[in-house]
Amino acid sequence: MNNVILILGGNLGDTEKNITDSIAHIEKKIGKIKKRSALYKTAAWGKTDQPDFLNCVIAISTELTAKTVLKNILEIEKIAGRQRTTKYAPRTIDIDILFYNNEVINHYDLIIPHPLLHQRKFVLVPLAEIEPEFVHPVFKKPIMKLNNECRDELNVERL
Repeated sequence: MNNVILILGGNLGDTEKNITDSIAHIEKKIGKIKKRSALYKTAAWGKTDQPDFLNCVIAISTELTAKTVLKNILEIEKIAGRQRTTKYAPRTIDIDILFYNNEVINHYDLIIPHPLLHQRKFVLVPLAEIEPEFVHPVFKKPIMKLNNECRDELNVERL
């Protein structure tokens, strides 16, 4: 079995329902949910003139390859009404693979670990809630340490 950590977030429509529905689809199409963080509210990162985001992190167990996980995530995003426009645009749902086991994958369409996770409190705070001791395979540091060292100043509010 493969251990995968995903972040889900969005800021358009009924975001909480979109996240809950997407998690249900993940359980059907990808694998068993082992852990789930609380929901967190954060101001938009990157393009700030838009509504706040809700985010949560889940850990799943799956038999699927990383590429198949990505394919299924893209299908789930489409079901939730995700329309890809510009970078950092508002969205109904966004699902990113943070980790796939301890693997480092660098393909044109899939980079794992997520290359910006160590710079984003909205990722690190919920991730540290469920996997504080998980060691980042590139930085060789536990998630809690990366969270403590992160310079992102956006407020991450647990709901």
